[in-house]
Amino acid sequence: MKQRKLFVLPLLALTALLAVFVTAYADDSNKDKLGPYKQLTTITIPEGLVGFDISWVDSESGRYYLANRGNAKAAPPVAPTIDVIDTEHDKFLFAIPLPLTAAGNGVVAIRKSDDADENDEGARELWVGAADSTVRIIDLNHPLSTAFSVSTGGTNRADELANDPLDHIILIANDQDATPFVTFISTKTRTVLGTLSYPQVVFLDPAPKSVNHGLEQPVWDGLTKRFYLSVPATSANHSGEVDEINPLTRMVTRIFPTTCRPAGLALIPAQHLMTSCGDVLDIATGSVVHTVPGVGADEIWFNPGDERVYFGGFVSVPVVSAQSPYSLIGTLPWVGTFVFPPPPPPAVNKFSHSIAADSENNHIFLPVTNVGVLVFTDDRDNGEGSDN
Repeated sequence: MKQRKLFVLPLLALTALLAVFVTAYADDSNKDKLGPYKQLTTITIPEGLVGFDISWVDSESGRYYLANRGNAKAAPPVAPTIDVIDTEHDKFLFAIPLPLTAAGNGVVAIRKSDDADENDEGARELWVGAADSTVRIIDLNHPLSTAFSVSTGGTNRADELANDPLDHIILIANDQDATPFVTFISTKTRTVLGTLSYPQVVFLDPAPKSVNHGLEQPVWDGLTKRFYLSVPATSANHSGEVDEINPLTRMVTRIFPTTCRPAGLALIPAQHLMTSCGDVLDIATGSVVHTVPGVGADEIWFNPGDERVYFGGFVSVPVVSAQSPYSLIGTLPWVGTFVFPPPPPPAVNKFSHSIAADSENNHIFLPVTNVGVLVFTDDRDNGEGSDN
């Protein structure tokens, strides 16, 4: 486990350290010209990786969490798990079991709300949106113990979620109910505080809701003290919107129309939001200030370690600068395969739609069906990454 970098330096050492930071800052304008990316390794998942959803990195504790849906069609069925990987050594550690009916979707690692020791390292709980419309809360000090369960009251899955650490509130979306809705849950009492319905959602395709999503990735902004939720289409905005939500009143306070039906969402520097379809929104005005062409994904991840946004696409991973002019830097050296309907055996699809990064070493984690978790880094540092 990584050590937190909270220590006192002698004056001479501090002066030298400042000189290094000044030099790094002077060279920062060239950071997007350095590279290229290389693959470090492929981490094999012992129980297999037939289907998965969202992944999350807690950089402070050096852990990667992946919602592995298992394989219900296998004989015997393979139960869903949360796979845990050591991001410092790029190694599989263990799998946290989930019930067959409660495959994971969204995941987020949080500090415990009643944790008085601010020097404690890393997250203490893992919150998981599950297929049975519940949220499973896993104690990371005892990850193999039975998870605490909170029902959202829906009929379909509880999906992606975000954490408000100021008010100790989780927002989670039920994206496939006939009327999609979000639920607000106290991380202190583990009780539902209320819900917000989305009758205005328009499902985009004439497909079953199992493959048709009404609400997508939320994020929390500590500066505005608001959640932001990606909504692919509504009756008012057929090209989608991002909704600003007050966690205390549980009401939408502003609506930001988008141009490209967003799914993934990330908070990036300068109080901007980037969507998985390339729109960059200014939070202050709510307007689209730029659209990155040629990108598309489900989950996206902003990595503050290199100030880049990684797009978890099905068959490729675009990488975009998180600073204006938001240029497309390139793609990770991986090309997946996705055929629908799936090819007959022994051929298999090898695709992704989820991604996360460790900001301590800039290792990028890409789960791929029927393969494992691929690990990439920018080759400018020989796989060592930055030590932020």
